[in-house]
Amino acid sequence: MKRFICFAVFFMIAWPPVAAAQEVVTLEGTFRQGGLVLGRTDPKAVVAFEGREVRVSSDGIFLIGFGRDAKPAATLKIRLPDGYEEVQQIDVGQREYDIQRIDGLPPKHVTPPPEVLEQLKEERRKTAAARRIDLRETWFLEEWIWPAEGRISGVYGSQRILNGQPRNPHSGVDVAAPEGTPIVAPAGGKVVLAEPDMFYNGNMVFIDHGHGLKTAYLHMSRIDVKVGQTVRRGEQIGAIGATGRVTGPHLHWMAYLFNTRLDPAFLVPERPGSRG
Repeated sequence: MKRFICFAVFFMIAWPPVAAAQEVVTLEGTFRQGGLVLGRTDPKAVVAFEGREVRVSSDGIFLIGFGRDAKPAATLKIRLPDGYEEVQQIDVGQREYDIQRIDGLPPKHVTPPPEVLEQLKEERRKTAAARRIDLRETWFLEEWIWPAEGRISGVYGSQRILNGQPRNPHSGVDVAAPEGTPIVAPAGGKVVLAEPDMFYNGNMVFIDHGHGLKTAYLHMSRIDVKVGQTVRRGEQIGAIGATGRVTGPHLHWMAYLFNTRLDPAFLVPERPGSRG
């Protein structure tokens, strides 16, 4: 008897509880580059995605995600408590990304001078440590909202040309709005990083929503939360600003599943131009 069922739907995060001790595995979410997928299985199952074991909650919930350049197929392995194993090849939709040209940046924010290299190294260490955190909570199950109101000025995955020089692809969604516009938590979670004055990112906050799912908020004019603080959906965490590498006030909003950069626009109701 076939014991693995996989189906794909595009979604806003609003998942019902999972029945305990179920034996059928189901997947639902955004099966495209940048997408997040929620799985349901037996709470005692062992789940591995692309060779890495992932957390399974006491309700049988787990998360997997696809990066910007994810290949057309990914491998999911489930081992149930009775020893039954299923290996599933998941089709991953491929995307075409825009090219975005940004001019007028200070030269040091395109090619950093030698005197800031140690600062950048320490900033990378802090953000990498925050991404590794693996909380058991499942705040991500609630329905998400946008963290700020404003015009979508940048989308996930677009190739960046800064002052005429090719640089890394855009890693999130930009929301342009006047300085001081509130930024709120799009879902409940725990603040795991609140760092001022970063060289590229300016004032930045990381919220952990459980199971390795993080969201990040960059270029803030101020930070209203502290590390270790639990926040509710809709609670203000800061305000839009123009700190770090920017040409004007905006929120750069990112999502991670550990080190995999996701498209945060897939977590919330679609806005015109928000998904590239």
